[in-house]
Amino acid sequence: MPNKTTRFTFDWWIIQKRFVYGVIAAFILCVMVAGAAVYVWKYGNPLKHIAEVKNPAGARFISFEGDVRVVRAATRETIAASTETELYPGDTIQTQASGRARLSLADGSTLVVKPNSTIIVRDNARADDGKRSNVHVVVNSGQMYVKTEEQAEGATNVVETPKTKNQLGEQTGASFGVNPEGTEEIRVSAGAVETTNQAGEKTSLHANEYVSVNNQGTISRPQKLLDVPTPSEPHDLQKVYVSANGSAGVGLKWLKPQSGTAAYYRVEVATSPFFVTDGKVIERDQLVATEFGASDLRPGVYFWRVRATASSGQASDWSEPRKFVVAPRGTGSQVAVSNLSAELLGGNIYLVRGRAEPGTTIRVGGREAMVPTDGSFQIQISIADAQELVVDAQDQQGNSSQYKLPISARRARG
Repeated sequence: MPNKTTRFTFDWWIIQKRFVYGVIAAFILCVMVAGAAVYVWKYGNPLKHIAEVKNPAGARFISFEGDVRVVRAATRETIAASTETELYPGDTIQTQASGRARLSLADGSTLVVKPNSTIIVRDNARADDGKRSNVHVVVNSGQMYVKTEEQAEGATNVVETPKTKNQLGEQTGASFGVNPEGTEEIRVSAGAVETTNQAGEKTSLHANEYVSVNNQGTISRPQKLLDVPTPSEPHDLQKVYVSANGSAGVGLKWLKPQSGTAAYYRVEVATSPFFVTDGKVIERDQLVATEFGASDLRPGVYFWRVRATASSGQASDWSEPRKFVVAPRGTGSQVAVSNLSAELLGGNIYLVRGRAEPGTTIRVGGREAMVPTDGSFQIQISIADAQELVVDAQDQQGNSSQYKLPISARRARG
């Protein structure tokens, strides 16, 4: 029987180690994807609630003036406010005696922070669809005015004070004040606010209503809101010339509040638009009439304001400051201003610079400054839809001149 020989032929392939690792990694990835798909199919997307509401780019300053600071929640760093400053949850806004700020939040609401106030942006979020939002602001001290817009279903806008928590409805205008002695005030000019104190007691406030909160946290019964009296004379920026004795008398007049009944009025005249203590020249209280004669005013720029007080003790907000100028009669000389320029800082905010004789008063865009001893000045203004600025200059002898400064909508490069 013949012998049979069986031959086996083998082909050897050389496979690199990284190829083997790649196959294993791909296999593991496929298993993970399959597992995730099964989880989502059975239990739903675990991230849907996280993605539902997100922080916007940040609350922003619409405008500001004077000394306004921001304390960062994450680092506790204090920075000066600017047009580029974004405000995130936990950030604190501090306005000094000369400070005032207007902010826009995620739900379109507007905040006006008054001088000597401390405000915390506790939350500022909106849904991906841009409708539902969650806004929470804390007034630690001072005063803040809030105006809300239309709100989608489920949206919340909360203002908290040391003694109350307030839910604001849509199309609502309200101010919240926290006084140094620990009392609080809530004024609702439009819309509705539901207020809850620390004891859980709720009070519903509607348009043209006011409540006070005492040191124990008790909310008073709502009463009719005492509106702000409206200044009527002198007109804003009105010029009054001195008499032969070198001073002038100015008759200050105002209209009664449109809502509520005033028992008396308080008038203040100052050389500062922020009415700091050192700048006040006249303070008169318990005025029953709607006019007051301010006398013996020397040449300069003055600001005045008025507020009303009801027989119940409720005090209105201050009126917006009005400005008038007491000026000597000039000699007709030209007031020289040179190197005028306007730099766009961002949005509709410009910085106007120039040079003039020390002591010259420069007015532009509703703002003004006195030229210091080095002869240079700069004024930050807010102006929209204009191709040129009108700059008024007045020297200490009462002479005045006017200059026109073209402006550009393009921001200057640094």
